[in-house]
Amino acid sequence: MPRWKALPEELDPQVREFTGQLRRLIDRNGLSVAAVADSTGFSKTSWERYLNGRLLPPLRAVLALAEQTGAHPSHLTTLWELAERAWSRAEMRQDVTMEAIRVAQARAALGELDPEPAGAGQPATGARSEKAGKFGKAEKGGTPGEPGPAPLSQLPSSADFPQWGATAPAVDAAPAEGKTGRRGGRYRTPMIVAGAAGAVLVAVAAVLLLNPGAEATKKVAAPKPQAAPQPNVQPALPDGVRCTGDDCAGKDPEKMGCGGRHAVTPSRGMAGRMLIEVRYSTVCHTAWARLSRAAQGDQATISAGGHRATARAERAGDAYTMMVAVSGDPAKVAACGTTVAGVKGCSRPLPATAAGVTAPSGAPSGTAR
Repeated sequence: MPRWKALPEELDPQVREFTGQLRRLIDRNGLSVAAVADSTGFSKTSWERYLNGRLLPPLRAVLALAEQTGAHPSHLTTLWELAERAWSRAEMRQDVTMEAIRVAQARAALGELDPEPAGAGQPATGARSEKAGKFGKAEKGGTPGEPGPAPLSQLPSSADFPQWGATAPAVDAAPAEGKTGRRGGRYRTPMIVAGAAGAVLVAVAAVLLLNPGAEATKKVAAPKPQAAPQPNVQPALPDGVRCTGDDCAGKDPEKMGCGGRHAVTPSRGMAGRMLIEVRYSTVCHTAWARLSRAAQGDQATISAGGHRATARAERAGDAYTMMVAVSGDPAKVAACGTTVAGVKGCSRPLPATAAGVTAPSGAPSGTAR
């Protein structure tokens, strides 16, 4: 049974080459993953992710492995920098892909709101045409044996306005003697319609006069029952991510799974030779400061949402702070550092990308967190 799992097919070639070099170093020195974890200060779970291509190891872990195995640090650092840039490009592609998916989902959801088909109203039109045809035949004289005026069933009545039925007078539409025929139907039908309309207006006036409080009663609507509060459902987190938002404050981004491909760099600055970066997790909604090329005693502090976190480099190399929760624009979160020589500097926002925040590029960015 092989010792190592096959690396993911979608892994970038530069990341694949770097991960293979780490595996060969460990095999060449006869080390186990547990022994590497004990000597480097990183957990066994983290090293399993590093060596299986799921996360890019931080530069601190790579330098610690080089010290343990006797490998040349600069050679490993060069390979790590190439892998880190490739990893960052993959993060940017993933952000653009997710944005395209969200746009497609929104368009699909809007496409479901189609207007009513044009043929939906045709049955009613046909019915009106049929009714109009019957009305026209009756107006022209109707069938043999019927009077000229339109039948009462086609005129407004109390059945059409049930609320006025009690007060509206009956309409006598019976034809007068000697007034039948085409001429009588032509002039009598408009008179009957006008009389019905007048009766309706009289009924409305009577209702308003006899019941003045009805309008006020309609305006006082019964209060709508308040909807029950929806339970606070936590969104599903990706595999390996263990917290989000305020739950992550004060915790290690590496142990909580918030770094790696889930993190981007919205701002960066220098304090002397020390590189200061703000790392923001798009999944955990947290930020932390990362120090690179720091001397022993150099420190940096990040603050956001009333929380502060400070990291001090214990030895020459890299360091990072614990996380602080971020609820607004991550580009506005700043981290400031001070070297042992007293040189101070703060991070500044980088140009925004299509995904809204900037991923690291160019110069080495310390760790994968």
